[in-house]
Amino acid sequence: MDTQTQFCSFQLADLCFGFDVQRVQEVIRSPLLAPVPLAPPAISGLLNLRGQILTAIDLRRQLCLPEEEDSSEGRMLMIVCCEEGQVAFLVDSVGDVIDVDESSFESPPENLPASVRPFLRGVHKLDSSLLHVLDIEATASALNHEISL
Repeated sequence: MDTQTQFCSFQLADLCFGFDVQRVQEVIRSPLLAPVPLAPPAISGLLNLRGQILTAIDLRRQLCLPEEEDSSEGRMLMIVCCEEGQVAFLVDSVGDVIDVDESSFESPPENLPASVRPFLRGVHKLDSSLLHVLDIEATASALNHEISL
């Protein structure tokens, strides 16, 4: 019997990505973010979420995907729990919760750019596309490493 896993899906460029649904705390429209001087390009700014200051990471920049011409309109923030606390990931749009069988999981494709490979756990084959499963810890901690350098 195959085990079912649920992912909260989201779009970046023309690609479908997913985070483990149990790690997603909430999804909100992207408010105005406070800029962070001298921060790495992937940090979009800081967000005050009910008194808690969160770092907002632009996943397009983090994964070296092309920038949108009008990137501020309609983008969403996914508030995700990781080992170091909560992080806000800026995405193009949020989709549905997708149930997948573990049998559809495959390792990351060999032709992935080296800049993306450390952040991707693998892919699930869906009926009409691939669901790229991101490693939350690797994606969040990469910025901490970059900031400390």
